[in-house]
Amino acid sequence: MSNPDPCPCGRPLAYTACCGLYHAGAHAPDAEALMRSRYSAYVKQLPDYLLASWHPSTRPDALSLDEPAHQRTQWLGLTLHQHTVADPDHAQVDFTARYRIGGGSAVKMREHSRFVREDGRWFYLDALP
Repeated sequence: MSNPDPCPCGRPLAYTACCGLYHAGAHAPDAEALMRSRYSAYVKQLPDYLLASWHPSTRPDALSLDEPAHQRTQWLGLTLHQHTVADPDHAQVDFTARYRIGGGSAVKMREHSRFVREDGRWFYLDALP
């Protein structure tokens, strides 16, 4: 039996039992879960979630995911390479996101992201160069 609404993050769970929980208001338990939920938020076009899960010190003022149809991003998949916990409040996640813009070629974006936990809540901080 196939999952009728698989989570975009790649875990073998339904969206509502995975990243959908965090999009609905639950706090991600660790940096990996937050990173996966942020990827899923790009897929589901949830800019408010992306901004809310971005640390205030690095968060942009606004984020628009509206694109003309010919430039629309199609997210193709997520691969997690490594989740490193430095201490209880700092972690890094190395991942590759695959996507296609419009009808163009598939693109791989590899990112090594830093996350910080404040008051029990994880936030995306930035990407390492």
